[in-house]
Amino acid sequence: MGKTRVLIVGTGGIGTVSAFSLENGGQAEVTAVMRSNYDAAVKNGIDIDSVQYGQIKAWKPTAIVNSVPDVSKGDVAPFDYILVTTKNIPDVPPTVADLIAPAVTPGKTAIVLSQNGINIEKPLILRFPTNPLISSVAYTGATETALAKIYHDDDDCQKIGAFTNPQVPQEVADEAAKRYVEIYNPEGKLDVLYVPEVDKVRWRKIAYNGSMNPIASILRMDVAHMRMSRHIIDDLIVPIVLEVRAIAAANGVTLQDDLIHAVTHQDPTDTGFKPSMCQDFEKGNLMEIENLVGEPLREAEKANVPAPTLKIVYGIMKGLQAKIKAEKGIWEPKFEPGNPYE
Repeated sequence: MGKTRVLIVGTGGIGTVSAFSLENGGQAEVTAVMRSNYDAAVKNGIDIDSVQYGQIKAWKPTAIVNSVPDVSKGDVAPFDYILVTTKNIPDVPPTVADLIAPAVTPGKTAIVLSQNGINIEKPLILRFPTNPLISSVAYTGATETALAKIYHDDDDCQKIGAFTNPQVPQEVADEAAKRYVEIYNPEGKLDVLYVPEVDKVRWRKIAYNGSMNPIASILRMDVAHMRMSRHIIDDLIVPIVLEVRAIAAANGVTLQDDLIHAVTHQDPTDTGFKPSMCQDFEKGNLMEIENLVGEPLREAEKANVPAPTLKIVYGIMKGLQAKIKAEKGIWEPKFEPGNPYE
C-alpha cells in the first residue's frame, strides 16, 4: 500500500514541524503549501533547529507548492488528509473553507484543523458535509525566524480527535482521527495522542487563550509582568477564566477544579514570554480574536451566561483589529448607511 497523502496548508513553524514529523514516521508523503517562504524553500530547502530532532539542514518534504492544488483537474492525486495550520481569522477573507476547497475530495479527504479556538469546524460542516473533520490541539512550540528557517523549542505535542460532522458516521470520523495519529506517530515516540473528548480539550485551551492572549495584547505586556502586578490577574484574567468555565458548563463540558491555577501558572516566569496574539499585534499582524474571544462570548449569549469581562475585552480587541485592518487597507474607515453615530 502506498504512503498516505497529506497536504499541509500553512507551512510556517507548526506546519513545518508537522511536515517533518509526518515524513519522518515513514508512512506519509507531504505536499507543503508555502507562499512567502516558497522560493527560499525550493532553492535551499528548510533549516530546522529542533529541540526534538536536532539540527536539520536543507530538508524538503515530498512536494512544495505555492498554492493549494486543484484536485478536480485530475493532474494531482486526491489527498487522504489536509492539515490546516494557518492562523484562523474568519473576519478576513479567504476563509479556511475557501482556501482548502480546491484540494478537498468529497467523501474521501479528512480535514485536520490544527488551529486554536472553538466552533472552528462549523463553517467546514456547511461546506464539506461528507468529509471527516478532525481536531488537533497543538502545544508544540515552533516559529519561523526567517524564510524557511524554523526554531522548534517545544516538543511536538498534540491532542487529536474527531469533530462531529452530522452526515459523516461518528465511527468513520473517529477512525480517520485514529488513523491520522497512527500515521503521524507510528512508533509511539511522540506526544501525539488520540483523545476522543475534543470539546473538553478545546474549552480548556480557551480558558488560557481567551484570557491571557487578549489581555497581554491590550497591555502589550509579558505574562510574568502580568502575574507580578497581581491586579491584572485578579481583575481581568480570573474573571474571564471563570466566565469560560461557566460557558463551557452550559455546553456540557466540565473543566478541571484547579483551572485558575493551571491557567495563571502555565508559563515560565523567567523568559519574558508574550502569548502569540500579543506577538501578532506587536508585529502589526491580524489577530485570531473571533475564535478565541468572539465565539466564547457568542456561546455565552446563546446560553444566557453572564460574561461581562469577556464582552468588554472583545470590544477592545475588535477595535485593535479594526486599526490593523485599516493599516493593511482591508477596512476603509467610513460611515456606513444607517450608522447612528455619524
